[in-house]
Amino acid sequence: MTKPTILNEEPVSIAEVKESLEKIKERDKALTFRANKTEEYVSQFVVLDSKKVAELTEKLTKLNIPRLKEQHIKKIVDVMPLTARDVKVVLQGYTVTVKAEHLQKIADAVAGFVPKK
Repeated sequence: MTKPTILNEEPVSIAEVKESLEKIKERDKALTFRANKTEEYVSQFVVLDSKKVAELTEKLTKLNIPRLKEQHIKKIVDVMPLTARDVKVVLQGYTVTVKAEHLQKIADAVAGFVPKK
């Protein structure tokens, strides 16, 4: 059995996964079993389209919050926390500490991208 080598690792958001699955579906005309299950999951939980995700990611990156990495930003974009407390809960899964004022800045930035119902 061959052992694949990982060339690079890059965090992606749920919207980017959905877009990639759509491209694969067009190319291959059908998805595998796991890809179908992933597509079902993604279609239920995607909040923003890929353009809005890119805008929000850029906005969060421009905040220049210390110790906040790309993987943290992608998770924030996926979950879309609206309050500073929600942002803190999202970031608890990582070993990163963010000041309360930065948590509020993140929440304010995300609140501007929440779709109106």
